Amino acid sequence: MLFNILENAINIQQYTAIALLSAYAVGFIFLKLKLPFLPKDKGRAFAINGEVSKGKIRGVGLIMISTFVLCSVFLLPVTKEIIFYNVLIFLEMLSGYLDDASDKPWSDYKKGFIDLIICMIISAVFVYNNPTTIIIFNYEIYVHPILFAVFSTVLLWLGINVTNCSDGVDGLCGSLSIISLLSISLIFFNEIGEQYTVYSFIMVGVLIAYLCFNTSPSSQLMGDAGSRPIGLLIVLLVLKSSHPMSYLLLSAVLIVDGIAGLIKIFLKRFLKIEVLKNVRTPIHDEMRKKHGWSDTQVVVRFCIIQLLVSTIQYIICR
Repeated sequence: MLFNILENAINIQQYTAIALLSAYAVGFIFLKLKLPFLPKDKGRAFAINGEVSKGKIRGVGLIMISTFVLCSVFLLPVTKEIIFYNVLIFLEMLSGYLDDASDKPWSDYKKGFIDLIICMIISAVFVYNNPTTIIIFNYEIYVHPILFAVFSTVLLWLGINVTNCSDGVDGLCGSLSIISLLSISLIFFNEIGEQYTVYSFIMVGVLIAYLCFNTSPSSQLMGDAGSRPIGLLIVLLVLKSSHPMSYLLLSAVLIVDGIAGLIKIFLKRFLKIEVLKNVRTPIHDEMRKKHGWSDTQVVVRFCIIQLLVSTIQYIICR
């Protein structure tokens, strides 16, 4: 709404800054309230330093994603495509929140099925509203819409799960997600367009507000309600750029951190093959347990690596 009013009064850079600051302010105010209905973390016996999280407010992704959707409604033009994305991102958040708040955690199959359905619908919406031509090393390649929908569904599902896996260290998921979102927006500004750049920066503003409460030692945890829809948004913006393979670099640390565990679980559960027996997953647990990294060292070093890899992506595209 506000976008249409101000688009001729200020430039897109100024408007993007206003969107970020607005999302930050709204997110910070609501997170500061510490709403009483939010669940408390019960601690995870299998996780490194899991007992430290016990009693902290969990599931604040409910506030984060609600703030993101609310701000996007007021700050972006109302289009059917963005409405669909907002609804589906909200539903992804809601499924994560219900899991966070449940006395008995949902099974991987239940969560995976819900993720798959949402990813399939987003892929269908995307294919209906966008060309299915992708760019690889400056070569345009036409992909049949059905094949593109299958590919984007897999990529979206991967994005949800690797981002979720990174949410085990204070500040890690939020910091890496900010770097990925900013990298996509700045490198592919012309490709994703003004509206989706603002869309991205709204989430960056929300994440900055969240980090005010999540840096070590944290007082709030986003839970599945935050990490899963954030992963969805990152991949959606990569698809919008027409450079889907850039996801491998622009979210490289998220992927490496989380995919080892996904592969490990998949092979053991379905093929009865055990791999990486001596490696703790996600990889951030490996670094803390076996290499003695503190939480702060994990966050800073992982972010440095991602910044360097994102710079490589910038060089490749420019």
